[in-house]
Amino acid sequence: MREVFINYLSAAMPNDPVDNEEMEEILGYIGGRRSRAKKIVLKNNGIKSRHYVLKDGQILFTNAALTALAVKGLKTKGAPLEKMELLACGTSLPDQIMPNHALMVHGELKAKPMEVVSTAGICLSGVMALKYAYMSVYAELTQNAVATGSETASPALFKENFEAESLFKIQHLEQNPEIAFEKDFLRWMLSDGAGALWLSSQPNKSGVSLKIKWIEQISYAGEMPVCMYSGAHIDEDGRFKGYLACSHDEREKLSIFSIKQDVRLLNENIVEYAVAKPIREIAKKRGLKADDIDYFLPHYSSHYFKDKAFEGLKKAGFEIGYEKWFTNLYEKGNTGAASFYIILEEFARTKPLKNEDKILCFIPESGRFSTAFILLEAVVK
Repeated sequence: MREVFINYLSAAMPNDPVDNEEMEEILGYIGGRRSRAKKIVLKNNGIKSRHYVLKDGQILFTNAALTALAVKGLKTKGAPLEKMELLACGTSLPDQIMPNHALMVHGELKAKPMEVVSTAGICLSGVMALKYAYMSVYAELTQNAVATGSETASPALFKENFEAESLFKIQHLEQNPEIAFEKDFLRWMLSDGAGALWLSSQPNKSGVSLKIKWIEQISYAGEMPVCMYSGAHIDEDGRFKGYLACSHDEREKLSIFSIKQDVRLLNENIVEYAVAKPIREIAKKRGLKADDIDYFLPHYSSHYFKDKAFEGLKKAGFEIGYEKWFTNLYEKGNTGAASFYIILEEFARTKPLKNEDKILCFIPESGRFSTAFILLEAVVK
């Protein structure tokens, strides 16, 4: 087994930044009305700008194309892409159900034959793509690997995806044709972007590399119900129905393929299941102490959850002061599976890292409550 390093980092953000006033103009007005949830959600999430692949009602970048753009960005940083041996890609929302997302990215790159793998999930899909790439180099199966995380949520948030549900409510004489808060909430939370990392068994000859010390992921799906989902419906009796079990009418009238989240369930369990419980277990397993950490890179979807994440760390006896935290949520938005990559790229590019600085990365996923922690160490030459 050998050491693994992140040598090059790249991020791709589509189109110009979109501010809070422009959002609804781009995503559209459902039922011809302004969202009543928008101001409340934006006030809590603290996001000031984000990026969308949507422009003038058109999708200007597919998920695969945006991901390929991030991979190509590695070459501008110095990565020898022509020698790439493995491509691992994670995303929540691929452009299609089949074939898998990574194959489509490989096609966009028009790259040579190589091993290609796609990881499914939500925010953690990007992390698990990284872990697959890391394990391949670590186990000496490949000399190098590229991992990506990407998201193009805005097409799923476009008004046309909800018009059938809005019309259905009007026809049933409901006074308010707005969609449920569990769906509208996420329209003001999610955005688009992609990131890519080049991994190898050697640090850069000069400058900064990031040694991957370990990647730990824990799922609590055996204990917790579904919290965030798409392509499914939870009926009045609490039964979870996948899209294949839903009729065509249900898929349309209930916006089955919209992204939904049980906000109450998330709020009640985020401290324990996203932060306290996993860091307690991982710190014990790895012999890790909070004082060992020089920088903390958390992925949280909203400013509202920043203090809750801190509360979880404190509850676990692993308190990391805010002065060590780094995020670009407020300028780049919540890009799901891409968030970790986009945060790490800007962090590595802008922070004056010292040799052996320890960087702890935190990536939770509320799909059915899973969390990952990653420990990196700066190597400066």
